Amino acid sequence: MAQKTIAFFPEAAFGPALNSVGIAQAVEARGHKAVFLSDPGFVDVYKGYGFEAHPVNLSEPMPPEQMAKFWEDFINGHIPNFRKSPYDQVDNYVKDCWTAIVDSAKWAQKDLPSVLSTIKPDVICVDNVILFPAIKQYGKPWVRVISCSENEIEDEDIPPHLSGCGENDHAGHQRYRDHFNAVIKPIHDDFNAFLAANNEASYPIGQFFEASPYLNLLLYPEAAKFKRQHPLDPARFQYLEGCVRQEKPYTVPTFAKNNDGPLLYVSFGSLGAGDVDLLKRIIAALGKTRYRALVNVGGYKDQYTDVPGNVIVESWFPQPSVIPQVDAVIHHGGNNSFTECLYFGKPAIIMPYVWDGHDNATRVGEIGCGFGMPRYDWSDAELIAKIETCLTDPAMKAKLAKTSAQMQSQNGPEKAAGLLEKLL
Repeated sequence: MAQKTIAFFPEAAFGPALNSVGIAQAVEARGHKAVFLSDPGFVDVYKGYGFEAHPVNLSEPMPPEQMAKFWEDFINGHIPNFRKSPYDQVDNYVKDCWTAIVDSAKWAQKDLPSVLSTIKPDVICVDNVILFPAIKQYGKPWVRVISCSENEIEDEDIPPHLSGCGENDHAGHQRYRDHFNAVIKPIHDDFNAFLAANNEASYPIGQFFEASPYLNLLLYPEAAKFKRQHPLDPARFQYLEGCVRQEKPYTVPTFAKNNDGPLLYVSFGSLGAGDVDLLKRIIAALGKTRYRALVNVGGYKDQYTDVPGNVIVESWFPQPSVIPQVDAVIHHGGNNSFTECLYFGKPAIIMPYVWDGHDNATRVGEIGCGFGMPRYDWSDAELIAKIETCLTDPAMKAKLAKTSAQMQSQNGPEKAAGLLEKLL
């Protein structure tokens, strides 16, 4: 096939960004050109992997360092809300997020038409939770990538997105939906007015995006799929079984103590690293154990002065190269961490704070591949007991081995590249 141009437009977060990098790597291996439409703060991320990237303003233009700090400050300002239930976060964190997301769609509409006419893509892949009218109206096939939990595509029988509800808690599902829709209504009305102004039909309450008529790629693996009342049509919806990018190799360093102990990896993502007190508490608890731990502390490394000999802290780790070498992972439930642990067959303890972390913390327990734990309400003994189960439970080990084999046999990025080529 002649070389085609495939554009990727992920939201400005490392999870979606790096999933799209994985697919873009596979697309280029097939001889096509992958380009990125990017929030200005993420342009250098894509360039760092060797891709062309075109800025699209998703907010008031500001210098890149200020842009990167905007979301960091946004998250850090909400740390007190991380103690609240998903239901109680709707009134604060979730409401503020949707306000910002709707604003991003309005800003994008100013830049997208000219950027698309410059790039001239043959297909556009959007990994976001909101519709950008210019992409739908461009006249080429567009693909929706769902890199968060699959419940972004609603169904009456499955937990609502962001709710953290159990699969069978149908009363909880309804309670969350009703609360979400009531709080979000003014923001949703504003978005529908924006859609009308751009010749798009309005969405029903609670909905900010639609499935693509061409192709929808879900990163959720088979092992974690929900049983839907309306099964998704495989002609339009394909599960990728994760989407793990190629990353530079990582050599585990020598530890000052416990150098032969089980190895843990702890990461709350680039934004969750702002919760320094929590990470320090986990480090102190692990410092008294037989384990070793690699801990991702983001841009706050200078705040960790008294680190135990069995713990190594770094500002960043090449996560897909680290997880295969560890025995268990403690993370925040972001979808990359969730799917990478399953892909490499590693048990996880998920301490969620926002967004689909709540859903993944519940789901990892339901499918027998780890535990959800409250973020703050735990004792050292409870944490250690959960880690021990992760390291020794035979049923969990068997489930993870089966899930890993299934996911690795699929090769998500390669499968995605093949499906995009078919679409072309």
